[in-house]
Amino acid sequence: MTKIKDNCILITGGASGIGRIMGRMALEKGARQLVIWDINEQNIAATEAALSPLGKVKGYKVNVADHAAVEQAFRTTTEECGDVDILINCAGIVTSNKTFDEQSLSDIERTMAINATAPMVVALQALPPMIKRDKGHICNIASAAGMISNPRMSVYAASKWAVIGWSDSVRIELQERKSNVHFTTVAPYYINTGMFDGVRSRFFPILDPERTARKILRAIERNTDFRGIPWGYHFFRLCQGLLPVSWFDTIVGRWLGIYSTMDHFTGRK
Repeated sequence: MTKIKDNCILITGGASGIGRIMGRMALEKGARQLVIWDINEQNIAATEAALSPLGKVKGYKVNVADHAAVEQAFRTTTEECGDVDILINCAGIVTSNKTFDEQSLSDIERTMAINATAPMVVALQALPPMIKRDKGHICNIASAAGMISNPRMSVYAASKWAVIGWSDSVRIELQERKSNVHFTTVAPYYINTGMFDGVRSRFFPILDPERTARKILRAIERNTDFRGIPWGYHFFRLCQGLLPVSWFDTIVGRWLGIYSTMDHFTGRK
């Protein structure tokens, strides 16, 4: 079991959405220190003000796509807040619902930098000290789009497939060395935080942020290797393995409407 109480929790993208909610819940569970990394200074200030009555909160403006900034921010974090016991890589973006041929190189690079490369770079700062202490937990928030391809989100899906492959591979590496450091990979469906405004889902309901944040923290506490949210989404993975591609496209993609969820996407303004 991983205890949140009396530990230092670092959450990237922690000044909004489920990152902010998980930060609040971590303090309610008795976290020694909550550290927030975010790109938005106003959101950082507002989150510090809102959560400070619950415990110790420290926010830093960090562009996780800037490798040098990540290294410096992690050094500053440990100097001012102590060792990071739990890292939650939550920062992420989705730029549009354009088809791939309409994507720009800048959108591709930005999406991959923030969603795929940044979690690795941040974890590369946190993991070696955790291994040395033989204590710690890293949770990487991927997406259900990292398990099932979806039109109009090809680049986003690519970034989340990358996170799942990397995160689960490191989990196995840690198990093989019999380390007490744990990796949890989380793949949630669309969450109602504003990031995916306009999405329409016929079969699965859009996820509630509070319940989703609670499930993610519970997965960390239980050292869960992989958590799909909702659990029923794993049914689609079973279908992928059993059905011919054309059947899967028809049944899951078209009849259940998964392939049309992004048609009316607007995103957070």
